[in-house]
Amino acid sequence: MAGLVDTNILVYRHDPRFPLKQARATELLRSGIADRSLVLAHQVLVEFIAVVTRPIGGKAPLLSADEAHREAEDLLMQFPIVYPTEATFRTALRGAALYKLSWFDAHLWAYADERGLDPIWSEDFEDGRLYGRVRVRNPFHAAVHEPAAVYGS
Repeated sequence: MAGLVDTNILVYRHDPRFPLKQARATELLRSGIADRSLVLAHQVLVEFIAVVTRPIGGKAPLLSADEAHREAEDLLMQFPIVYPTEATFRTALRGAALYKLSWFDAHLWAYADERGLDPIWSEDFEDGRLYGRVRVRNPFHAAVHEPAAVYGS
């Protein structure tokens, strides 16, 4: 069964401020490409471009707009992409209410729940927790001891 990758994994791949997470994210993504075990949601690609092109802490963004667009094109070629449906939206509404997830996390969970994708690879959920029939795995939990980055506004 394929797993679903959250935006933070893609962003850490390009964030040199967290070298251990960068290495682990790179390892996870390369492995997922090699064995076709990872899927990306349309939402994750949109969030990725928004995050990596925004200045962080008053400094330059992680990637220029051109670099981010090229990386998104590469991701489209390397991973299967899932797109939202009306059912995805309705499932996200249910997940937000049932599990008290943020809207974006609920939407990601909805992609996984609706399509039988397991696990969700993310540091934004509780590691190992089962949300309905979808388990979440934090790829940094056991091996990396760096603080979580704050990429939101």
